[in-house]
Formats: sequence, C-alpha cells, structure tokens
Amino acid sequence: MTIEIPDDNASLEDRILGGLDAEQREVASTLAGPLCVLAGAGTGKTRAITHRIAYGVHSGVYSPQRLLAVTFTARAAAEMRSRLRDLGVGNVQARTFHAAALRQLQFFWPQAVGGTLPNLLDHKAQMIAEAARRLRLSTDRASIRDLASEIEWAKVSMLTPANYLENAQDRGNPGGFDLTAVARVFQSYEDVKTDRNVIDFEDVLLITVGILQEDPKVAATVREQYRHFVVDEYQDVSPLQQRLLELWLGGRDELCVVGDASQTIYSFTGASPKHLLGFKAMYPNANVVKLIRDYRSTPQVVQLANDLLAGRRSGGPVADAAWAAPLKLVAQRDAGPLPQFTECSDDEAEAATVAQKIRALLDAGVPASEIAVLFRTNGQSEAYEQALASAGIGYQLRGGERFFARKEVRDAILQLRAATRAVAESSPQPLGQIVRDIVASLGYTDSAPHSGGALRERWESLAALVALADELALSRGSGFSLADFVNELQERSLAQHAPTVQGVTLASLHAAKGLEWDAVFLVGLCEGLMPISFADTPEAVDEERRLLYVGITRAREHLALSWSTARTPGGRANRKPSRFLDGLRPDSVASSAARGKGPAPRRKAAVPASCRVCGSMLSTGAERKVGRCSQCPPTYEEQTFSALREWRREVALSADVPAFVVFTDATLTAIAEARPTSLEELARLAGVGPSKLERYGEAVLTVLAESGAL
Repeated sequence: MTIEIPDDNASLEDRILGGLDAEQREVASTLAGPLCVLAGAGTGKTRAITHRIAYGVHSGVYSPQRLLAVTFTARAAAEMRSRLRDLGVGNVQARTFHAAALRQLQFFWPQAVGGTLPNLLDHKAQMIAEAARRLRLSTDRASIRDLASEIEWAKVSMLTPANYLENAQDRGNPGGFDLTAVARVFQSYEDVKTDRNVIDFEDVLLITVGILQEDPKVAATVREQYRHFVVDEYQDVSPLQQRLLELWLGGRDELCVVGDASQTIYSFTGASPKHLLGFKAMYPNANVVKLIRDYRSTPQVVQLANDLLAGRRSGGPVADAAWAAPLKLVAQRDAGPLPQFTECSDDEAEAATVAQKIRALLDAGVPASEIAVLFRTNGQSEAYEQALASAGIGYQLRGGERFFARKEVRDAILQLRAATRAVAESSPQPLGQIVRDIVASLGYTDSAPHSGGALRERWESLAALVALADELALSRGSGFSLADFVNELQERSLAQHAPTVQGVTLASLHAAKGLEWDAVFLVGLCEGLMPISFADTPEAVDEERRLLYVGITRAREHLALSWSTARTPGGRANRKPSRFLDGLRPDSVASSAARGKGPAPRRKAAVPASCRVCGSMLSTGAERKVGRCSQCPPTYEEQTFSALREWRREVALSADVPAFVVFTDATLTAIAEARPTSLEELARLAGVGPSKLERYGEAVLTVLAESGAL
C-alpha cells in the first residue's frame, strides 16, 4: 500500500521524492510491505531504498530505531549509512547479516547460553590445517583454501558433517579430496574449534538462528525491536541468511527486498536468487516494482550488456529453469563511444595495449581513479601491474593493502584527531582547507609530485583524504566539523570504506561488484578464462555470463574488451575469443544486424552438445570430450583402451609427470572410441591441442594400429 502524505507535508515530498523517477518514487513512497524491487545495474536502487527509509522516518511511518537495513558487505553498509546521514536519518541501522547477527548474539548470549561468548575466528586456514593433521591428511595452501570454501558453503546451506555427504554429491572433489574425506575434515574442524573455544562467521548466523528458534523470549524481544526490514542484494542470500531473516520477521511481512537475478555471481558461496524470484509466491500480496532506467552507462554500453544476456542459448531443462529472464535496461545518458574489441598476440602485448589506451584516456582528461582494468582471476593482475608501472601510470590493486592500513593514512588520522583539540568548532576556514593544512606536514601538496613510486603513492593517499573532506563538507553542510570528519574516518576504517585514490584500479570481476568507473577494460576474454575452464556445467557457464555482464555494466562511458591468442610471446596462437563475444563483436551477424549494418561473417554459435548414443544433453566437460553421457556404456574395445592407458603410463613415467598431463582419462576415452586413422582426425578430438598432436600424435596412431583399432 502507498502511504498518503497530507498536503502540509508537500515540502517533505519535494525534498525527498522530488529528484526520483516514476519507478524510484513508487519504491520510495510505498512504505508498507511486502515490497520487491527488481533493480537492474545502474538504475539507482540504493538511491530508491535510502529515500524510502528517509521518507518513512520523516513522515512518521517508521521509527528509525525499529528499522534494520541489511546488505552483504561492510562497504555497502557503510555507503548506505553515509547516504542516510545525508538524508537526515543517520540513526537508522544499516549492517551486514553477520554484523547484525553478531550484535544480537553478543547481547543475548549471557541469558540464552550463559558464560562468555567464544572468540570469533578471523581466518579458517590454521584450524582446517590442524583438522587435516588430526586425520593424517596431507594438505597444501590451495587445498586448505578449497576446503575452507567448501565448509563455508556447507554451513550456509545449513548442512552438518553428518548430512553433508548425502547433500554434496555434485560438489566434485574439493581440495582434491573425495566427499567422505571432506565430511571427516568438516567434523574435525568443528572439533578443533570446540577445543579452542572459538566460533567462525558462519557459526554467528547458525547460533543466532538456533537461539531465535529455541528461545521464545529472545525471539519476541528481537521482533519487538525491529518492525521493518530492508534487504539489499537479495539475489545473494544463502539458505542460512534467509532462515535468519524469516526468524527476525516472525511471520510478519514488513519487508522490502532489492535485487537483480542477472547479477547473481556468488553461487559458489551458497547464494541463490530463488528467494528473490520466488518472493511473489511467498508473499502473494507483494508489490513488485522494476527499475530499468540505467543512469550509469551510455546507450552503447547498455546495448552491449542487454545483448550479452539476450545471446544466452538453452543449456537444458535444469539450467533453463535456473536462468531468470533478464531485465532489459533502458539507457538514460547521452550517446558515447562504441565499445572497443581488440585481439592481441599474447598476454604481454595485451597488457601493453591496455596501458597505451589508458595513457590516451589520461591525456584526454579522464582521472586515473575513474579507470579500471578487470580480469577473471587475480593471477592475471601481474602483467597489468608491470605494464602500467613501465608506462609511469599509478595503480591500486583492489584486494591488496587496505587503504586505512597504510602508514601515511594512520599518521594522518592521528594528526587530525590531535588537531580537533586545537581547531575551534566555529573556525572560519572550510573543512577542506583545515585538513590540507594538517596533512601538509606529512607530504601533501596541492599539486601531485612528478615522480612515481612510493612518494606518489603516499601523496595519493593524502589527496584522497583531502578530497573526502571536501566532499563531506559539501554534502553535510557547514556544521560538519573536523571532529565529525575524524569520527567519519574512524567508522569508515572499521568498515574498510576507503575513499577514492588517484590511481587506475586493478580488480577481479568479483571484486568489482557494486563499483563503477568512467572507463573499464575487460581483459583476458578468451576460452578457459571467460568462461573459466572449470565451469563445466550449463549452470556454471550461465554464471560466467552473468559475471561478464557485471563487468560490462561497471562502465559509464568507455568500455574496451580484449583477449590474446597466445599466453606468451612466440607461443602457439591456439586461444579462442570467449564464446560470450559471439554476436557482440562488430564482425558478427548478430551484432551487425542489431546496429543496422547488415550481415557479416561470424563463427557458428555454440550449441549444447548431446550424447551420440541416447541424444541427452551433455552437462560436464568430460562428457563433451567423449561425446557420450555418463549413463551410456562406453563403445571402445577394451584392448584398445588398455593399450592407450599403458602407453600413457610409460610416457608419463619417462617424463616424470602425472598421467593426466599427457592425456586426461576423458580424452583417452574419446580417442579409443573415435579410433582416428590420421592426424587430421585425431586433431578434431577435444583435448588434443596442437602441441599434444605434435608431441604424441604419431605415437597414438601407432598404438591404435598395433592394438587392432585400425
């Protein structure tokens, strides 16, 4: 229902709702739940929900102490609190699920459990290593990381060591271990935590859920405290977070959720868009509002994003059921440059080309802080770090050293705090100038140093603090003092809500979620990286498509997409551009037709492979290599396969490498079943690339001939 505000509150409507478009205004003025907001990238969802909260508080519908806004990262929560303060409702709580649950757990633990709350475990690695040692299992850093991720997935999926095995049959071999071993490590990890009297972040949610379920008095107290809930990024909720939300609500429906199923990129952590997509079924009387006006990106960028999602092809009944019909964005900005597509000879050349284009943007006046290079894996960043450093371009690695951990930032905050005693609250100087004067002793000047390296990085950190002071003084008004600024920095430090630093951002696509830049370079867009090689199911490939969509929609104006045909200079050019670029590049039929340029040659669009025996959809990479589903029996002769396996064993022993490095079991099976009679036929099989054909081709044909296959 929409709350009607009396005429004498017209100024309130103008002040809070005046700058919103029709759909945003509908969100902001619909103060009673349930409300579901389907918000596409760049459509102003945070603006809509913060104005909704402010409108509800100022009109008296909401009590600020009884509303809880929940999001998924500390940075997003800090950004929401900052916006709410700008709207005059800074006493509304905006927290992550974990922060809200931990606050409740700390308060209710003495009466619900008794004693002292166990210490919170920051990192699982050491405990998991200890758990594995107790089981006499050999682990390394990578396997421990994978086991930690798997245990986190299990716990947010509300699984225990006892029922993990029966619910994880499609999880592969986390950390290289079979699922039985993983279940044992899971139990051992829980035992280690008990022995050490610690809990992890998932336990915070699990224990809070347990207390709310089992203690009616605690549940009643929480539900009395919080009457209204707002959940941002609702497509990312896990089953455990959804259960906690349901217990907070206690059967009520004063809930506003916001999300976009096309930005679901954390399925590997247990996130699922099913709650967002099923919201109307859960609450039949819910209002559903769609935000599709994109204020962030130019029409050219928006068109490319829309085309990417529209280019998705059927992946079979299961994948199709999980794929949500995407929101079709409508650009609101003026036209900009067309996205650029660049093919390079190798990774080094690609990095150098990107650095050259960034230099051109800098020379044209685009600030370095408004440029980002986004890649699929963190391991790709090194080439771009080197290329930018060689070009004399400053950069910041998102996920590297945290801003507030830098020495110059810590020193600046100490000096600013000390200066609050000396600077009068009524100082005639603007806040920005006061901050400039204070940090000048640490090396800040009004103009950037010409040199690079540590001196430039130090200046950029201090310049970011000065720019933040200017920004907050403007948005908070003349009453915003130096003491207020220091308090703001303290809160931002706790939330790791860093200000903008003058340097090109290097980040993974996952880390770029929720951010935006004037210019974005999407790099390494070749098969094996986009989609990533281990995305071997239609559902996993769909998530990779959504990940690229997130990358595209980070760009406001300039967008460049690139790939290389070889990994190293002089290497074999056997890489192919990402399948997701089919229909998007200017030389393809679909993209040319969409822009009214007529047909042009293009590669045949990839279609899902089907089993050559029964015709069913092939869902894994191994099945597609063989051309047969796992349910159908093999068609090779046993003596042929045995001969190939023995040959592979001998080659692996002589080269001192694992057997799968020569050929995987799936490729060996494909060879035995296809029985190629020439190098040309052998080269057509998946898994037999040019280098392996050159190295092993003749030998494989000889083995086939001697085993009677030819």
